[in-house]
Amino acid sequence: MSLPPEKASELKQIIHQQLVKMDVHGRIREVLAETIREELAPEHQQLSTEDLIKALRQRGIIDDVMKELKFVTDVNEKERTSAPKPSTHFVDREPPVLKKTNIDPTRRYLYLQVLGGKAFLEHLQEPEPLPGQICSTFTLCLHFRNQRFRSKPVPCACEPDFHDGFLLEVHKDSLGDGSKMVDATTMLSICDPVHMVLITTDTFGETTLVASYFLEWRSVLAAENGVTNVAVELLGVGTESKVSVGVLNIRLEMYPRLNKTLSPEITSTQFALERQKTAEKERLFLVYAKQWWREYLQIRPAHNVRLVKIFAQDENGVNRPVCSYIRPLRAGRLLDTPRQAARFVSVLGYERAPVIGGGGGKQEQWCTLLAFLCRNKGDCEDHANLLCSLLLGFGLEAFVCVGTKAKGVPHTWVMTCGTDGTITFWESVTGHRYVHRPINPDDPPVVEQPKPLYPYRTIGCIFNHQKFFGNCQPSDAVEVCVFDLHDESKWKPMSGEAIKSVCSPGTTSSVLPFPPLCASTLDAAVTSNEIEVQLRILVSEHRKDLGLSTVWDDHLSYLLSPALAAYELERTTSISAGNEEFQDAVRRAVPDGHTFKGFPIHFVYRNARRAFATCLRSPFCEEIICCRGDQVRLAVRVRVFTYPESACAVWIMFACKYRSVL
Repeated sequence: MSLPPEKASELKQIIHQQLVKMDVHGRIREVLAETIREELAPEHQQLSTEDLIKALRQRGIIDDVMKELKFVTDVNEKERTSAPKPSTHFVDREPPVLKKTNIDPTRRYLYLQVLGGKAFLEHLQEPEPLPGQICSTFTLCLHFRNQRFRSKPVPCACEPDFHDGFLLEVHKDSLGDGSKMVDATTMLSICDPVHMVLITTDTFGETTLVASYFLEWRSVLAAENGVTNVAVELLGVGTESKVSVGVLNIRLEMYPRLNKTLSPEITSTQFALERQKTAEKERLFLVYAKQWWREYLQIRPAHNVRLVKIFAQDENGVNRPVCSYIRPLRAGRLLDTPRQAARFVSVLGYERAPVIGGGGGKQEQWCTLLAFLCRNKGDCEDHANLLCSLLLGFGLEAFVCVGTKAKGVPHTWVMTCGTDGTITFWESVTGHRYVHRPINPDDPPVVEQPKPLYPYRTIGCIFNHQKFFGNCQPSDAVEVCVFDLHDESKWKPMSGEAIKSVCSPGTTSSVLPFPPLCASTLDAAVTSNEIEVQLRILVSEHRKDLGLSTVWDDHLSYLLSPALAAYELERTTSISAGNEEFQDAVRRAVPDGHTFKGFPIHFVYRNARRAFATCLRSPFCEEIICCRGDQVRLAVRVRVFTYPESACAVWIMFACKYRSVL
């Protein structure tokens, strides 16, 4: 493959800079002198090139040069994201084979190295893990301009041993791939931070969000030699957002080197101007929001108890307009339909934001999308924001609804408006869909009214990335609510221009870029098999403790597969299929005079022991696992369905057949 002359010269320049940096020429001269002095026999008058290369290789100099010039990329990660720019370094728990990546010498890169951590005092007493021992780990996740990265997991410690490098491509979206290399001045205008999320994974596979940090990388543009070292203090999340959790040592370097660096005065002036511009826009929006709220209360004083949410706190305790948590999100080829998107969001774990102390109060924490995806679980608001963004990406008119469920519990869900006026509610935590048919309270008692199937009681406001409406109907009960959003006597709108000023991408530095979704790294067949083997062992041990023997029927286990596939299809599409064939196959496999019992159950985690303990709490499942009788044969089948972000739906079916003895 031939390179254009300008690219070839650029590549030569990069290699030359690297060789000068490592003082390779000086080392070669030393080796040459040493070789001539020590190894050249008196009868040989000249040294061949092969002899010199052999001497350089023996002393490890060639290996050192190759290590410095080589960047690694994960072979299996090329198709992980829907991003136009490939992730250059995305290593999972068991890194696959790594190969060299093609670095375009005409483009600019930011090389971010994490060179260890310190002062993670919560892990001060953490014992040193033994070789091969399973321990809690730290993982660092990064997002920068549509590129996702993940560090190798390192054991939790007071000074965690992070040693990872990430190659971040710095490009201007508007200029396209054919644009020339960006210079320092152009890069100064790119205000996207590097979003860093630190999570811990315990020995049971449970994840916890430790810190979320936005790294201002542009300080490297004013650094000498284009290299700077930064000590990043990470603060906690939620109620601990003012408490330090640790420090990361980070080294930033530009590739290729900048021909001309900026002065520190220029960068600091730019940062000050951006902060000033952002603060002014946020101040004006706050003034407008206060005025809007006063007008809303003048309509009806009772509105002050309605759940109208204009701002929400993120994981760092920063108040952001709720509309900034939504953005049309396209999943590339990872999700095919809106209903599949709803199923994906529902299999992400549900966990309320942690609260220190009692009182039963709900801690508010609307996570940024990267923090939610990396942790793989979140509260109902996180699920609703992601589902609304995905449905907008699929071209639907979607809104997040803020209201209450039974007993006045605050809740959020998603609503879509059809072109024919059909209103559909989507429960983001379960994936269920409900068509809304309002009750007319003015109808006479003889008129039969539709009975609502959804769990929602009241609704205070709805919003998406461009619109915000406060419910100003006489009653905020969902069942009597009319969703005619053009009628300002029913829904008080906010100014679209005001929302756009603080919530559109690029308007302020506080509007966060959305990361692309990543494909699953799980092998569904391998994971299914592993869980199934573990469950067989657990069942056999449990029956042994009860003094019962265990005989497995592999054929019956295999016959359970179609049922599990049908259950997942029904959850995704609301269509039931294949039940007749499953029932026919089971009837053929169970002889006359025998009884068959089966128990399906669904999980969103892959911990076999935890799943087994949950199954035993069901009397139906316990009856199958502890079955006594004549010619008892047991069966278990596990089917894991993978979704983006390594989320998964795990279906397990226990079954038994035995001879009926009257």
